[in-house]
Amino acid sequence: MRYSLLGNGKRMCPILCIASCELVGGDEELAMPLACALEMVHAMSLIHDDLPCMDDDDLRRGKPTNHKVFGECIAVLAGDALLSLAFEHIASKTKNVSPDRVVRAIAELGSAIGSRGVVAGQVVDIDSEGKEVSLKTLEYIHVHKTAKLVEASAVCGAIVGGADVAGIERLRKYARSIGLLYQVVDDILDVTKSSEELGKTAGKDLASDKATYPKLMGIEEAKKFAAKLVYQANEELASFDSAKAAPLYHLAKYIVRRQN
Repeated sequence: MRYSLLGNGKRMCPILCIASCELVGGDEELAMPLACALEMVHAMSLIHDDLPCMDDDDLRRGKPTNHKVFGECIAVLAGDALLSLAFEHIASKTKNVSPDRVVRAIAELGSAIGSRGVVAGQVVDIDSEGKEVSLKTLEYIHVHKTAKLVEASAVCGAIVGGADVAGIERLRKYARSIGLLYQVVDDILDVTKSSEELGKTAGKDLASDKATYPKLMGIEEAKKFAAKLVYQANEELASFDSAKAAPLYHLAKYIVRRQN
């Protein structure tokens, strides 16, 4: 559990949770238990995604994947334990937040990673390998497999920070755009960077004949789509105080410019 949770990583979900909470008037202390829980959930998803029965990868964040170090059985159990601990941590460590907000945040996170969220995206992703996939199906995969957890990160932060319904929905749309953006950029990097640069196996999607944005659109059109997603994300922030929203503007910029 520690190997995957505490290793190198961008910590995008926790950062997004805290920044969203602060944007709507909350503070870091309110969001920190949720932020930690989100990283636990994210670590779980990576452990399971890398398993031989899933994407079958040997590298993650520049290190051997969990199952390569500890074996498949322990990797599965480590992921299960992190998922359980995430919800325990929210329930037991969140302070000075009303029970109603805590329950809403728990429900949001549970929905994002379940059969209508990350799991749904993973199922369609596996089922689509080696098949002709439309852009609509590819977007479904990535919205659910990647963007749903990013979306939950922003929404959970906004909930515990006391945002109104309109504010929550604007942050939901912002996060959905940057979540999809993350995957579009990931697809581009997979065909333009080496394994050493990425910290994971390069060319993996091409080798497994998976649908990607560069494959369906071409690299240049994929880059244009990424720029469009940044614009859409920033538009959702326009009604917030620009100084408080600065971390979220910069996060979108970082995602589109990242190199690994």
